[in-house]
Amino acid sequence: MPLRQSAAREPIFNLPSVVTFSIFALVAIHAFRMFFLSEDADLQVILDWSVIPARWAVAYGGVDSQEVVKLLQQGVPDEAQEAVAAFARELVGEGRPWTALTYALLHGSWIHLLLNSVWLAAFGTPIARRCGAGRFFLLSALSALGGAVLFAAMNPMQVLPMIGASGAVSGLMAAASWFIFAPATWHWEGRLAHPHERPRQALADLVRNRPFLLFLGVWFATNYFFAFVQPVGLVEGAIAWEAHVGGFLVGLFAFPWFDPIPARGRHISA
Repeated sequence: MPLRQSAAREPIFNLPSVVTFSIFALVAIHAFRMFFLSEDADLQVILDWSVIPARWAVAYGGVDSQEVVKLLQQGVPDEAQEAVAAFARELVGEGRPWTALTYALLHGSWIHLLLNSVWLAAFGTPIARRCGAGRFFLLSALSALGGAVLFAAMNPMQVLPMIGASGAVSGLMAAASWFIFAPATWHWEGRLAHPHERPRQALADLVRNRPFLLFLGVWFATNYFFAFVQPVGLVEGAIAWEAHVGGFLVGLFAFPWFDPIPARGRHISA
């Protein structure tokens, strides 16, 4: 009798290596901050590498730095006015354009990191499998950039730091929507195609796709709920919904340029 071959074991977490690496990097950065940096050093990291819209408004938007000083001095006792003024001038001393990307590497808490990691695993996986590591990273970076720009544009005098990978994750979520909600198709191997193998829908079909529209409505409603209702005990700090929307829009409209699979109804000719 032939020997029965043992069935191959499926890994518990079947994530593409680029997604696993991304989550590991985010966890490692947060763990280093929490366990190896003092509170003062960690605050300096946040100030140096986060998005602070007022900093960009002074560097690139023609805003006088004195306006930021006055904003921070509001309600501050007289004896602390000079210290606050010095801090404000240091805060907006240079534009730091690279923070439009680096803010996505920082998180405010373990819960914040966990939520973004879960969504990154869910929506980054189909993008990585479809597009490869290079396009995955580039699309993530552009989505993070879009989130930062929209947040700064809508809050030009904001002095509180904005951090988190939510803008990048929202972009991956929007990009995946082009094909995960597409009708099922057959793969050339004679099996049903996996979601990441389906041709993406045309834009006209996407805007009429009921599952996509339902997903979009739930996503916007959830962002509104957590940003404006802010249920006690469920969120820590304010939710930067503008960054979510900015990243989502970039991912939605940029993905066709990144997609290696022709859209439904299009063919490659030799």
